[in-house]
Order: sequence, then C-alpha cells, then structure tokens
Amino acid sequence: MTASVSLLPAHSYKQNLLRESLVAVLKPFGGMEAFVRPGDRVLLKPNLLTGGRPQKECTTRPELVASVAEMVMAAGGKPFIGDSPAFGSARGVAENNGYGPLLKALDLPIVELHGSRYPTESKTFDHLRLSKEAMEADVVINLPKVKSHVQLTMTLGVKNLFGCVPGKMKAWWHMEAGKDVNRFGEMLVETARTLAPNLTILDGIIGHEGNGPSGGDPRSLGILAAANDVFALDRAILEILQVDPEQVPTMAAALRLGYCPAWEDIEFPLHCPQAMQVEDWRLPDNLMPIDFGAPRVLRSTFKHLYIRWIKEPMAAYAQR
Repeated sequence: MTASVSLLPAHSYKQNLLRESLVAVLKPFGGMEAFVRPGDRVLLKPNLLTGGRPQKECTTRPELVASVAEMVMAAGGKPFIGDSPAFGSARGVAENNGYGPLLKALDLPIVELHGSRYPTESKTFDHLRLSKEAMEADVVINLPKVKSHVQLTMTLGVKNLFGCVPGKMKAWWHMEAGKDVNRFGEMLVETARTLAPNLTILDGIIGHEGNGPSGGDPRSLGILAAANDVFALDRAILEILQVDPEQVPTMAAALRLGYCPAWEDIEFPLHCPQAMQVEDWRLPDNLMPIDFGAPRVLRSTFKHLYIRWIKEPMAAYAQR
C-alpha cells in the first residue's frame, strides 16, 4: 500500500465544522468506508494521558473522538474507546477530560485494556505484551495529539500507541530500556509496527508545546492530518514543525530500521507539509533521561493503583 498523508488546515472543534474537516481529510482515501466495513469492531485510541490538566490541551479532544465515532457508526462499524493512561482508569481519565457527554450520547463503550504476549518480527524484541482488545479489534483508529515530550522530544502517532501497552507494563518497559533512549524508541516503533493501525487521524488543531507531554502549553496549529501509515504521518508532522527527525527517538528508530517510507515515496494528496510549516514550535527546555529504575517504577505503580482503586471510586461515590 502506498503511504499517503492527507493534510488539511482546520481551526475549529465545533461539531459541524470539524465533521466537514474530517470528511475532507479522509476523502483521498475513499472516506471512512474505505477502512470500516459493516459489523467491524473498531478501537478508537485517543491520547488520554492524564485527567488532571484538560485546560492544557494535552489529550485528544472529545469533539474529535465523537465525530470519528459517528463516522464509524455511519459506515456500519461498532466503535469503542480504549487506552491505558499513566495514572487511573481509562474511564476516569476520559470523564475528567470531558468525554462523559459523548460516551452517554453515543452509547460509546470505553474499555480497560488487558495484556497478552505477542511475538514480533524484531531482532531485538522477540515479543511484546500488548492489549488483547487492540490486537483483536477488526480496525484500529489511532487518534494522537501533537505534543512536545521531555523524554522523546515529540509524541505523535507512534508514541500514542504505547497506550496499548496495558496497565503499568509501560513503566516496566521504561525500566527494561534502562537509560538507552534509542532502545526505548525502538521498542515504541516495534509496538506501532505490531499493532499496525489501519488509520491514524491526528489532532493538531490545538497542540501542546514546550515541556510536554502535560507540563507545556497549548499552541494553536490549525492542523488535521490522516494517514494509512503512522510512520509517514509522524515524518510529515515533523516536517511541518521543522523538527529534525533524528532528534526524535521514535522517528530515528523508524528510519534506521527502514519502517518509515522514504520521503519521496510519501504522497500528499491535499496539502504539502512545506506549505503548512509552523514557525518557532517550542521543544522541551531540557530533555530528561529515559531512566525508570525500580524505585520509580514501584512509586508509579502505587500511584496508578491508588488513583484507580481508591481515589476514582471515592470520587464516584461522592457524586451519588
């Protein structure tokens, strides 16, 4: 399949305008019907990093997820939301980010992810522990947010799929990689390659720059993008933001391993990246090392369990 990245200026999350933009950005592929057949179970994978900072624009906007879900339903698919946030449950984090009304209005299920062991074709990682719900879905639609990242420079489509690593296995993978950011980047790339999302739709209407993934600031970008190749999409967005691909461990690994198509082999049926370039995109002030030792993993695991099994249930009980 030819790698094609559809790029479109988009400036509004208002449902009617956003729906028009989504129809336009998917038109070069043949619309949502080119990816979803009647009866397909379709995983929608947004970025649900945290429930604590919705005003920071560090998660995929619920308006985008709602519009994509409606398009999936119109094509006859059965959408459901799945993610494994850093802390807390997928439902708790989603509701804190304003997803409650869309879940109710569309009767849209949100599932907690459970892991299973899957073999890879990688010479470095002979297996990965990934979400059964993602691997068994008929269609995976990846819905990342454009963000800077203090450990990986940028987080886009490839990094968003790390949310399909269930529970606190993410922290253990951090520890397994030690301080080797290149090895960690390769693991993220192999995760994306194994999951092989059918479609990636990127929320770049408002991005998150600076000390992301959650400690930075909102930045209006006016970008909506869609691609049938997640590596090609990330490469195109880096071109728009004028970020060196070799600065981003996921893209550096994808290029080194030959997973990202050559630049001249990527098609841009709507707008070219060079015509949409953003000036002065702010990267992190200082990059932090990939260094999750055992004490940090244990603290992270405890925090996750506390939020999911104590804090969230107490909050839900208080609202009764």
